[in-house]
Amino acid sequence: MKKLILSTAALAFAASVAYADSHSVVRMGTEGAYPPWNFINDNGEVDGFERELGDELCLRAELNCEWVTNEWDSIIPNLTSGNYDAIIAGMSITDERDEVIDFTQAYTPPDPSTFAALSADVDLMGGVIATQTGTIQAGYIAESGATLVEFSSPDETIAAVINGEVDAVLADDSFIATAIEANGDLMVVGDPVMLGGGVGMGVRESDSELREKFDAAIQSMKDDGTLNALIAKWEVSSQW
Repeated sequence: MKKLILSTAALAFAASVAYADSHSVVRMGTEGAYPPWNFINDNGEVDGFERELGDELCLRAELNCEWVTNEWDSIIPNLTSGNYDAIIAGMSITDERDEVIDFTQAYTPPDPSTFAALSADVDLMGGVIATQTGTIQAGYIAESGATLVEFSSPDETIAAVINGEVDAVLADDSFIATAIEANGDLMVVGDPVMLGGGVGMGVRESDSELREKFDAAIQSMKDDGTLNALIAKWEVSSQW
C-alpha cells in the first residue's frame, strides 16, 4: 500500500512539471489578517499556518509560487478576474462559493465557530453579533434571530466587542483563541457551532489542472502525516 501511495504521488508530481514550465508563477492569494491561519509578520511577510502549508504544497507540486494579499470582501472577485491564481485564506467550502469557483479537497476539517464577549451573560440569540462580512458565520447569524453587524476585517469585529458596539463576535475558534490571548477582557461564551465543509483552496473553474496539482499535494501531506503535524503546530482545527 505504501508503494502504491508513493507511486501515485510521484506520477502526480512528475506531471506537474509540465504545468510549471507553461505557468512560470502561480500567485497565491490570502488575506494576511486572520491569525493563526494567515497574517503579516514583523518583517512584512505573509506568515502563519497557510503560508507554511502553501509553500509545502507548491514544493510538492513543483510549482513556482508567490504570495499576494487581498482584502477578504473582494478575495473571490479578484481570483476570478485573474489577479492571482489560488485562494488560500481560511476559506470554508460552501455550495454558494462552489457555484463561482472550484475548490480543492479540504486541507483542514471544519473548525468550530465560537462566540466571544466581555461578559458571560450576553444574549447570543437576540443581541447584536459581529462577524466578518461574507463569512459562513455572517450567514449563520443572519438566520439566527440576532442582529448581525458585519465588518470588513477580523480585527474590526474584535474591536467592536471591546468598544461596546456589539454584544459578541462569532468567528473560527482558532481566531477567537488568538484574540482572547491578545485581549484579556474577552471570554468564550455560549456553545460552539459547526459550520461549513472544511477549509480548501479556491481556484478558477477553468483551472482544473492547477486544482488537480494542489489536490495531489494535499493528499500526499495527508498520507504521510505532515498535514496533521502542521495543523497541530498552528492549532487551527482538529486533525484528520
